[in-house]
Amino acid sequence: MLRNARFALALVAALGAAGSAPAIAAPEHFVLDSAHTYPSFSITHLGFSVMRGEFTTTNGTLVYDEQTHTGSVSARIDASSIFTGFAKRDEHLRSKTFFNVAKFPVLRFQSATFHLVPGKSVPVEGKLTMLGVTKPVTLHVEPTRCGMRMDKHYVCGAIITGSIKRSDWGLNAYVPFVGDEVTMQIEAEAIRQ
Repeated sequence: MLRNARFALALVAALGAAGSAPAIAAPEHFVLDSAHTYPSFSITHLGFSVMRGEFTTTNGTLVYDEQTHTGSVSARIDASSIFTGFAKRDEHLRSKTFFNVAKFPVLRFQSATFHLVPGKSVPVEGKLTMLGVTKPVTLHVEPTRCGMRMDKHYVCGAIITGSIKRSDWGLNAYVPFVGDEVTMQIEAEAIRQ
């Protein structure tokens, strides 16, 4: 009888401990907030200066596990949304000479898996598709933070940097006079769904 009572107490204690254990986080789905995601770039111009620009329309999805800091991402940039502050140059960049947006309206970046380190910039391997060409690329991602914004959306943010040789994707107009190496910086926010 005493043995059964001890067993019952042990069982109740074990169940109580299990019931009070913290829930295990699971990967959650996010969408890129196009109003707070800024893909920008810079490139040398004839050795005299650096030309800067951005793409104003971005969308995509993110799967992210905040506990393990792992996930995957798929992002799309509207090539016609390129903006350098000079309308004539922007039209030239949209033409067949450069981005050929009529034929290739979207730039894509996909990473099937990543592992972030809070507060540190870490390499994330992925694939960039531009002008119909897909090649591997390494971006460096520094997560900023996750939390509630003033608009009551739960958001995760990051700063992303990297560089590519544009000629690797066939975007080789005016190389080497206009630089081949393109430096990228993207400030991104993603909203939990």
